Amino acid sequence: MNELSPLLAQLVNGLIIGSIYGLMALGLTVIFGVLKIVNFSHGEFYMLGAYASYFVSQTMGLHPVAGIFVAILATFFLGVLIEKALLTPLYENKVERKDEYALLITFGLSLFLINMALAVFGPFQKSAPALTGGTIDLGVITLSSGKVLAALIAIALLLIMLFLINKTWLGTALRAISQDRDTSAIMGINAKRLGSIAFGLGACMAGAAGALLGPVFLVYPIMGTVPAIKSFVIIVLGSMGSIKGAIYGSLLVGLVESLGVFFLSPAYRDVYSFLILILILLCKPRGLFGGAQWNN
Repeated sequence: MNELSPLLAQLVNGLIIGSIYGLMALGLTVIFGVLKIVNFSHGEFYMLGAYASYFVSQTMGLHPVAGIFVAILATFFLGVLIEKALLTPLYENKVERKDEYALLITFGLSLFLINMALAVFGPFQKSAPALTGGTIDLGVITLSSGKVLAALIAIALLLIMLFLINKTWLGTALRAISQDRDTSAIMGINAKRLGSIAFGLGACMAGAAGALLGPVFLVYPIMGTVPAIKSFVIIVLGSMGSIKGAIYGSLLVGLVESLGVFFLSPAYRDVYSFLILILILLCKPRGLFGGAQWNN
């Protein structure tokens, strides 16, 4: 059993990281499913969530877990404001080339947020405090208490979001807008307001992921670039727009990364997710779930 302990530890670590990746990917899926745009600034909400949590715990002296909820609220309201200010023209027939507009505006927003973070927080890396200290000894393996708590919070947030989407009026309205925005408006659904809420929900899930992974990795202005790329890999891997695909794809990427680190080299951790994407798309060009709808 001792020989299997390092492998088992990597498998568990992969599931932990994968569950947090799931927040990023699900947030991107919600935005794509409702607004029909790819948010190229998604990684910067991850970065802002990490900074929000860091400063709440370091400057205000609150527990890092409190910083996570502050990060969620801050990135949600910022996402709502940004959607109202920058993306509303997409749905008011003020833009002719909507796809190009969405691409340019979210990419420009990404550059703006990175440079704003550089100006406000500086270029130096910061080490966020762990969510909790100590370890959990399971006999065969020993786990970091902070990572386990981060995974539990991530799973709880994923379950809350799934409940919100599948079991509440808000989720029903969002699913209706994702299927037909114009018909939903005729039926009395305020698509404009709910579009802002959808963007805010996607942004706050990215912010939560940043706050959870901030203690694991370092906090710095361009920290969201690689997680954002992995989020795009995950949603393509799991089928663009599929909620189920986003979650399963996240766990698969987390496991592949951890196993790659264990069997091959930690130097190429960020490459392994691309390799599994290529292999799966060669077999299933539409992803694991074949282009499933947003509410699946």
